[in-house]
Amino acid sequence: MDHKDVLSKVKEENVKFVSLQFTDVTGAVKSLDIPVNRLNVALNEGIWFDGSSVEGFARIQESDMRLVPDPATYALLPWSPADMRRARIFCEIYQPDESPFLGDPRGTLKRMLAQIEVRGWTYNVGPEPEFFLFKHNGPTIHPVPQDVGGYFDFSASDAAVRVRTELMDALAGMGLEVEMGHHEVALGQHEIDFEYDEALRTADNVLTLKYTVKAIAAQHELVASFMPKPIFGINGSGMHCHQSLFDRQGKNLFFDPNEKYGLSKLAYGFIAGQLAHARALSAVVAPTVNSYKRLVPGYEAPVYIGWAQINRSALIRIPRYTPGREKSIRAELRCPDPSANPYLALTVMLAAALDGIDNNLSVPEPLNEINVYHLTPEDRVAMNIAELPGSLAEALRLLEGDKVLQEALGPATYESFTRAKWAEVEEYRMRVMDWEVERYLEVA
Repeated sequence: MDHKDVLSKVKEENVKFVSLQFTDVTGAVKSLDIPVNRLNVALNEGIWFDGSSVEGFARIQESDMRLVPDPATYALLPWSPADMRRARIFCEIYQPDESPFLGDPRGTLKRMLAQIEVRGWTYNVGPEPEFFLFKHNGPTIHPVPQDVGGYFDFSASDAAVRVRTELMDALAGMGLEVEMGHHEVALGQHEIDFEYDEALRTADNVLTLKYTVKAIAAQHELVASFMPKPIFGINGSGMHCHQSLFDRQGKNLFFDPNEKYGLSKLAYGFIAGQLAHARALSAVVAPTVNSYKRLVPGYEAPVYIGWAQINRSALIRIPRYTPGREKSIRAELRCPDPSANPYLALTVMLAAALDGIDNNLSVPEPLNEINVYHLTPEDRVAMNIAELPGSLAEALRLLEGDKVLQEALGPATYESFTRAKWAEVEEYRMRVMDWEVERYLEVA
């Protein structure tokens, strides 16, 4: 879709306002709303804004920045009222001297993808974002699940089914190829999957899904949360990412019909790179202090670094190959969660994989038919199975030592991301939690 197509579309759909969207370094969606009569100017010249108040953007003495809309990302916001119909367009960010702003998360991913475009490759990703639907619970912040369903549960009269169906319809209307939606393991937990796509569009789609789910949930007087671990003692929300590399002819470069698991040498290098960088990678793909309350044994979240076919306790899973479906060969990375900024997460995931490919890193033996959770610490040491970091602080220290991932993010994005995340760690460190009061108030 080009400029003319967008201008024609807003007229056809009776759009009154357009939200020009981008994210800060943490992944929060930001928006400037313009009346539709300003859209032509925005498409041709961009829109100036003050970047000094946006996390990870310009300092106050150099705050002027310019949003340049990407017309290919135009979509109607179906929940907006008909008399005030709104659409959205994702934007790229430029500095006053016309150069791209190097701290723009979307631009960071585009620069990473340019490295494989010259090789004739496309990085395809199919994410599986999980989320909770909670009831409004008055003045308390303790979440109450909307339903009492479990994995794949269905009831024709279940309010959760009706909301999830409405969500899927809205997402399809915004251009996502929705594959399925279903109830997840925990009470009030759901998943909506959409078809894999090239990485930039996939990252856009993750953001679209997140704020669409939140907007429509709010219309039903529900709270939608992509928090990784909102409730103690039950499963948290992950965002497993199915990945593959294709060439320009649409051939899946991961496939080798003569190999035991159907995987090519390039696929093995890809997997080896992500395993080698997994501990530092965690800082970006599981980027909150809460993320590490999900990444613990016992709740289906991966903790131990290894790969396997079928085995869901492994960090990277290779779904079983079905003859005739060569395009479906993929590597499923299971540690990301939906609190991640999708642009930065895919940036470092690809950087790690390319390091494995370019340096011919070798994969360890697969963990097939081994439940790693049942191994003793001594067993894991003997098998050379490492663990993901146990906290955001540990992950950030590991990222400090990973030059490959730092280079992929670039100095501006890396500095602003780590500054924001260390501030989060420090604030968390100083807060007094309910658990501490219950445990220590009368016994300490």
